[in-house]
Amino acid sequence: MDMDKARELLENVKYGDVSIEQALEDLRDLPFKDLGYAKIDNHRELRVGYPEVIYCESKTPEQIKGIVEFMLAKGSNILGTRASEQAYKLVKEICPKAEYNKEARTITIKNKEAETTSTYIAIVTAGTSDIPVAEEAAITAEIFGNRVERIYDVGVAGIHRLFDKIEIIREAKIIIVAAGMEGALASVLGGLVDKPVIAVPTSVGYGANFGGLSALLCMLNSCASGISVVNIDNGFGAGYLASMINKL
Repeated sequence: MDMDKARELLENVKYGDVSIEQALEDLRDLPFKDLGYAKIDNHRELRVGYPEVIYCESKTPEQIKGIVEFMLAKGSNILGTRASEQAYKLVKEICPKAEYNKEARTITIKNKEAETTSTYIAIVTAGTSDIPVAEEAAITAEIFGNRVERIYDVGVAGIHRLFDKIEIIREAKIIIVAAGMEGALASVLGGLVDKPVIAVPTSVGYGANFGGLSALLCMLNSCASGISVVNIDNGFGAGYLASMINKL
């Protein structure tokens, strides 16, 4: 339940279009619904402005299907991250309009159209190998109603590629940078733009990358100002935070 639905319900009770008993029934599952294996936070969208998102990794396909089945009745848009194709197939059985992004490993269901922002989030990757993390960020931002511009494969090994797209990046309200190896692209962009940069270290790289740790430490130690860093491969976290900033 979001603010608009809560307001509509209260107004309907006020004017006699909905009985108190029916309103109580509608509110029965607030603040959460206990499915046994999961407690779905139905109050979250009313509380923070965004509905609960399903982190699918380590959940069984059947658990994911059960969670989605309950959430469908609430009418909110649904996002599942780190989802397998097997889980998507089960969700597709109960919701034919569900979509799967293979690169991002996301399941999305649009139950209502969100007004798209006029300002946009630029999502930039150092290399093609960083695209799966960037796509998770992009899908997250888009289902929350944000306009997104993708600028991929413009890392420091060929810096001229970045300058070819620099005006698009500078016009964004906020910039997400996904980079592996040494993660230098976030620092480079931080010194070129007057917008906040969310840096996403990726686990892309050879052995001394330590699964993204080298990029994470490089980004945390950046001498460029205006850079915030999320966890390794956390495209969802970057997309969520960027959406909040873009809508301020």
